[in-house]
Amino acid sequence: MTRAPLAPTPTTQAARGNQIYAVAGCYFVASFAALGLPPYLTTILPELGDPTARWAGVLYVVPTVFGGLGAPLWGRLADRYGQKRLLLRAQLGLAAAFLLAGWADSLPMFAVALILQGVLGGTFAASSGYLGASLNGPALARALTVLQGSARLALVIAPIAVGALSPWLSPHRQYLVLALLPLAAALMLAFLPEPTAGVDESSRAAPRSETGDTHSLRALFALEFGFVFATVVSFPYLQALIEQRLPDTPVLVVGVLFAVPHLVYLATATTAQRVVRLDTSSLVIIGFGCLALGSAAHLWADSLTELVLIRVLLGVGLTLCLLGRNALAARCASRRPAGRMFGSLEFFAKAGAVAAGLTATVVNLEFGPAAPALAGAIVAAAALSITTGAVLRTRNAVH
Repeated sequence: MTRAPLAPTPTTQAARGNQIYAVAGCYFVASFAALGLPPYLTTILPELGDPTARWAGVLYVVPTVFGGLGAPLWGRLADRYGQKRLLLRAQLGLAAAFLLAGWADSLPMFAVALILQGVLGGTFAASSGYLGASLNGPALARALTVLQGSARLALVIAPIAVGALSPWLSPHRQYLVLALLPLAAALMLAFLPEPTAGVDESSRAAPRSETGDTHSLRALFALEFGFVFATVVSFPYLQALIEQRLPDTPVLVVGVLFAVPHLVYLATATTAQRVVRLDTSSLVIIGFGCLALGSAAHLWADSLTELVLIRVLLGVGLTLCLLGRNALAARCASRRPAGRMFGSLEFFAKAGAVAAGLTATVVNLEFGPAAPALAGAIVAAAALSITTGAVLRTRNAVH
């Protein structure tokens, strides 16, 4: 006779809720330096012997590349030695890398620090793995939405905060101060319990198709790569595009336009996850449709109002895609070790970001600052077509 799993008590639910917000808060503070300082590489590098900051583009993606390469390994180690230990390792690794970057007095030493930031970091995969080992199903999907919200909040606030501190402390030396943030996060995480296995017992007991399970995982990785590419590819040259269309736009307005999609996510994601009753495929299809239209609209937007509207549309697409991605990730995580799966997912996210950065550089040189947005529209449209085709084939097979 199989014992039915006990329903979580209110006390257990409250404890898990506290863990979710603690992990998300720690991810926010760890992301602060990682997201806030790279936009200032053109200011940092002249202090290190690169007067024209010609290496800024390469160094911008160095942590991403090495973070993607290291994520699957750290995920496997987390499954073997414990999610909490590897989450602490990620925070302490970031702190060490930031300290080295702040102390660096030459370009090679600074580059080594950025490599170590990528290799020793991986806080998103580690945080997701911790949550995946504690939760499953819709609860995990909601937790991932909160975690993504902390990343979006850091992406909005961190560059502004670094810029505000710059008159008193150079961005280069701010690495030393901001290293305290992952140290503080590690201290907070030390008081959290080691997560219990979050594998859904009903999923483990029920028979399943290995082929279907593999297809779901492949769909998740493809969704992550395409989504990250479509959203990131327009980032590097958005300022140049706005200055081309609206030459007198203040830098603050450019920053706000950059932040609009992330603000839409922060304002709507939690509510949308609770009230929108769409399946995962529908969320992704509508989301990629909004991303394709919003990205393509950058080609003809020539007023501030139009730019605000298309950035809001991008925010809607970003939100729906992430909600669909989180739901699919929660289903996949219920059938396998959380660390390995989220480590692999982080690899595809980093690969999408690197591919987007390289593509943006090439097409901008050839066709101008509007071309990266067009590349994002093409990828989003391709993802929309592939996802729609897969859904139709599945429905036809069922009927």
